[in-house]
Amino acid sequence: MIDEQQDKYIVAVVGAGPAGLYAAKQLAAEGVRVALINRDIKPGGLAEYGIYHSKYKMKEGLRKQFRRILENPEISYYGNVVVGKDSGLSLDDLNNLGFQAIMVTVGAQGTKWLGLPGEDLKGVYHAKDIVYHYNKLPPFSTQEFSIGKRVALIGVGNVMIDIAHWVIRDMKADEVVAVARRGPAEVKFTKKEMENVARNLDLEALDEEITRVSARMKAVDQDPQVAKDFFLSALPKAKEPVSESRFLFEFLSSPCRILGDESGQVCGLEVDDTELVPRNGYTKAQRIGTKRILDVDTVVFCIGDRVDEAFGLPVQWNEYVKNPDPKFPVDYCSYEAYDPEVDKPVEGVFFAGWSREASSGLVGVARKDGGCGANALLQHLQTKSPLADTEKTMEELDEILEKNFVSVVSKEDVQRLEAVEKAKAQELGLEEYKMKTNEEMLAAISGE
Repeated sequence: MIDEQQDKYIVAVVGAGPAGLYAAKQLAAEGVRVALINRDIKPGGLAEYGIYHSKYKMKEGLRKQFRRILENPEISYYGNVVVGKDSGLSLDDLNNLGFQAIMVTVGAQGTKWLGLPGEDLKGVYHAKDIVYHYNKLPPFSTQEFSIGKRVALIGVGNVMIDIAHWVIRDMKADEVVAVARRGPAEVKFTKKEMENVARNLDLEALDEEITRVSARMKAVDQDPQVAKDFFLSALPKAKEPVSESRFLFEFLSSPCRILGDESGQVCGLEVDDTELVPRNGYTKAQRIGTKRILDVDTVVFCIGDRVDEAFGLPVQWNEYVKNPDPKFPVDYCSYEAYDPEVDKPVEGVFFAGWSREASSGLVGVARKDGGCGANALLQHLQTKSPLADTEKTMEELDEILEKNFVSVVSKEDVQRLEAVEKAKAQELGLEEYKMKTNEEMLAAISGE
């Protein structure tokens, strides 16, 4: 867009997960000065804290990519900084400092619940919190999760399989049952993810369950055998089991109440039976009035996430609101923030990644969306004039952060932290070592 000797544009990218990092990379490649602001100490987002904890090679491959992105001198990294309307740094602050646009890539930091009676009982958790726990993201890293012997997982996507993976192979529960409102033909997980736990499938129980719901499947032209074959297709390359856990499914079952005992601990999950109803080319699960109680002592919601309303942007249906008539569309999609109350775009604010739209969670999807968001933002910058002194804005940002945040982490700090953790892993003979608290990480950065 412009070379180094000319005036420059300056942009704040909030969120340093894959979408934010790849957006920052593309912006910096066009000569834009970028302040990359991140809630966590480490960059990476769900690539660091959302991928299953034992996928070491995948994680390290992504970290190498992220390190190369941060090497660009046009990108300044500010970790351990929370942006929000009630934080020490708000979107208004960034606008007032002179940033010409803001790219929001903070992901879906909130959790989605069904509002069932009993969700406040002991033994009820959300999948995201558990994923953060086993990936050692503070403060979830030190939170206790009391996983019982009979665990219900609500949902049938890849996140459910990740939790099943952990509960079966790490926690070694006796029984794990995935509860689905729809039938076996409409599961959302992939065969590859199923391979992690397929050897723990109770095949006899799976056959009985598919037989139980087969009439309701056939009523909407779904083939029970094809559905069953998908489950069985994961067996040839499945991991060898390390526990005696039985992995079960309850299809066409809509959770309606969590039961607790006299101590406030989960002791059951009540479900409504459902049937499949055709609706505009798809099927909808409709309750039919018969209820059953599943004997479980732990319930984990694996039903997706929601954006953080405290961030300071309008939210509808668990998502930030996007401009329905974008000025700068990319591939016919809107990447622009919008305020429905005043029926106007939020000037200069763009989305990418999960902040824009819930996705499969794959890094490749986030990478592509980060690039598309950057392209939309670059179109916006063409309507403005580059600035003669972008470093003045960066210096003023430094002043605000120094005043309102105790320990802001730079890209050099991240390098020091990674070196300490690598040395510790080698000392202990581990594939990977991660500190559990921010205090430990900050102490390692400072050399204490």
